[in-house]
Amino acid sequence: MIEQLLPPGVTSSEAFDDAAPAPLFPAEAALMAGRRARRRRQFATARACARRCLSQLGRRPVALLPGPGGAPAWPDGVVGSITHCDGYRAAVAAHARDTAALGIDAEPAGPLPPGVLSLIASDTERAHLAELSAADPATPWERLFFSAKEATYKAWYPATSTWLGFRDATLALRPDGTFTATLHPPQPPPVDPVYEGRWLASESLVITAVARGWGAVPPV
Repeated sequence: MIEQLLPPGVTSSEAFDDAAPAPLFPAEAALMAGRRARRRRQFATARACARRCLSQLGRRPVALLPGPGGAPAWPDGVVGSITHCDGYRAAVAAHARDTAALGIDAEPAGPLPPGVLSLIASDTERAHLAELSAADPATPWERLFFSAKEATYKAWYPATSTWLGFRDATLALRPDGTFTATLHPPQPPPVDPVYEGRWLASESLVITAVARGWGAVPPV
């Protein structure tokens, strides 16, 4: 699924179960020590996806440990992103010379818990989501909105080392499978404040992706 959302030059790998986890490097195993078995399996499968992405780029496998902000620290010269939720794990990666930043997120295609939308969306964004839901009630727009903001943050923080809150990005989803995030953090660094993204929704999953430098994003 994820490859449908990515521009040329970005590698991807996904899994729908934990049947083929990666052997963990010692530092990764230490990080997972004491965690629940389910969380360890998810982590190992997501790392297997990431290692396959690195292999496609001609890079050797390395330990991928959380850096500042919680995002995996990829090897020098590589940008990437990892996501996992019930029934899905995925990773994407690209050469930093080709892609400035990447962010992906996957979520179960169900409603958001009560009260979450009011915390992450402005009045204008909620009105926008209401319009989308009225026109297409079968699409889980609120969950897509949450996922798209997560993907935006995952692209933003590793590239800028600057915190981005949910209210620091104004998001516009479009029915054609694309979205735009306009960023307005308290102390904006000197980068383009508009990120373009793409989304997919199935009966069980929503998946979103952001890549810096796409320019115009054609419909999915």
